[in-house]
Amino acid sequence: MISRRNLLIGGAVAPFISYAGIFSASADTPRDILVVAQQIDNMTSLDPHESFEAVGGEIISNMYQKLVRPNKDDPSKVDAQLAASWSADADNKVFTFKLARQTFSSGARVTAEDAAFSLQRAIKMNKGAAFIINQFGFTADNVAERVVAADAETLVLTTDKPTSIAFLLYCLSANIAAVVEKKTVLANEVNGDMGNAWLQKNSAGSGDFLLQSWKASESIALQLNPHGPYKGNLKRVLIRHVVDPSAQLLLLQKGDADIARDLTSEQLQAIEGDKNFVRITRTIASLMLMSLNQNVEALQKPEVWQAIRWALDYDGMQKNIVPMTHKVHQSFEPEGFPGAVNDTPFLKDVEKAKALMAKAGYADGFDIVMDHYSAQPYPDLAQAIQASLGAIGIRVQLQAAENRQVLTKMRARQHQIALSAWGTDYFDANSNAEVFCINKDNADDAKSKPFAWRSHYKNDDFAAKAEAARDEKDPAKRIELYEALQREFMENSPFIFLFQTQKNAVCSTKVTGFRLGVLSEGNSYSETIKA
Repeated sequence: MISRRNLLIGGAVAPFISYAGIFSASADTPRDILVVAQQIDNMTSLDPHESFEAVGGEIISNMYQKLVRPNKDDPSKVDAQLAASWSADADNKVFTFKLARQTFSSGARVTAEDAAFSLQRAIKMNKGAAFIINQFGFTADNVAERVVAADAETLVLTTDKPTSIAFLLYCLSANIAAVVEKKTVLANEVNGDMGNAWLQKNSAGSGDFLLQSWKASESIALQLNPHGPYKGNLKRVLIRHVVDPSAQLLLLQKGDADIARDLTSEQLQAIEGDKNFVRITRTIASLMLMSLNQNVEALQKPEVWQAIRWALDYDGMQKNIVPMTHKVHQSFEPEGFPGAVNDTPFLKDVEKAKALMAKAGYADGFDIVMDHYSAQPYPDLAQAIQASLGAIGIRVQLQAAENRQVLTKMRARQHQIALSAWGTDYFDANSNAEVFCINKDNADDAKSKPFAWRSHYKNDDFAAKAEAARDEKDPAKRIELYEALQREFMENSPFIFLFQTQKNAVCSTKVTGFRLGVLSEGNSYSETIKA
């Protein structure tokens, strides 16, 4: 048998002997090593200018810094991180950032040149999240002229039109704006990829930790950045991929894990009131939804969208499957965001749903495949959805896969229906309006590929309304526009929003300072200490 001491000592992360997903151990975890049990199978890259998944975003935010970051207690505000100060010119088109003195994990100083290179790299690579910053008019052709280092401490950004500095800061607080070390990244460039292949499984940041190793669907090991801002006693954070929530709880109870991140309502109810554990709870900006691919003929009629909405038992699923982890939410802005609509107009009405199916020409229903994540609670919810849709003639074949496999299929536009989750990128209503409503180019080779694009959904009217709300200068009017847009969208789009996530992290009483954020990038070990 391999002992925990042998597993955890030294620089490498040895594989755990496992049975049914539970790795063996002989003692409590060391005081300077935090062991986390978590589902991490949705990660495809740890390059901050490519990664676009919740877990990847969380890991990246613990390894990299940005010019600004969301306030830990109120994400509607932004705090300085690498930037010491910022200002805008009279036309609100030229923005100047003065950098504070920070250091990369290599020991080199963070400069404005690194910051400029990082933003230029994000635009030129044009991966999934690039739209967050290219909406300011930055392109591969002009970004070198519009994002420049005036000197070692001064970064200057020039947008193509007047821009609210608050909106710009929200976008720069997202991981797509993370600053990487130019010298290290380019030293690992292969065939002009700007270091992408290397940075997928390595790090070059100035955050609290650096990447020691990542084994897909197995483990992530973070090591203390000796030059970073972390001041606690942790030297390593080991995150083990444990799919089964019951196994996560058992590891926590045995002292083999310090934090369990994905307990379902069943496990949370089982330890309610147990003084050996502390439960951290936060309603986060993550929505569970069904995406209906508009490349599938049977899913193209609005009456079918409506029928599916009225067929589902939202309250029943929430109360019986996810009572402590999700709440019913039916609009594209998460509760807690400015302008979010929390109305829940859709209730189970089978007769109404059947009538809508008949109106659409599908009185006899049709066969369809629904992809969903294999981790709980998705299988149980998928079965409930399958039963509800079966009652109105929609015969659903369920197809479970790892999170990242479902996402890869959606990004290839190959799903029919997908039950998945969407996490908001920055704390502004435009974040979700942009990805669900604005799809200017529906071609397979489109430069911008928002969430709506994945399902071949293009609606110019919604796009125009989302842009009008984004650009509205009057704050109160802006909120009104977003509220109206959400109500219209929830009635007339191929996206059926089901729930908003209430995230839980259950910690040993030895652990303090772990934070859950409204956004996944706010999930932080920066203040975590282990007794």
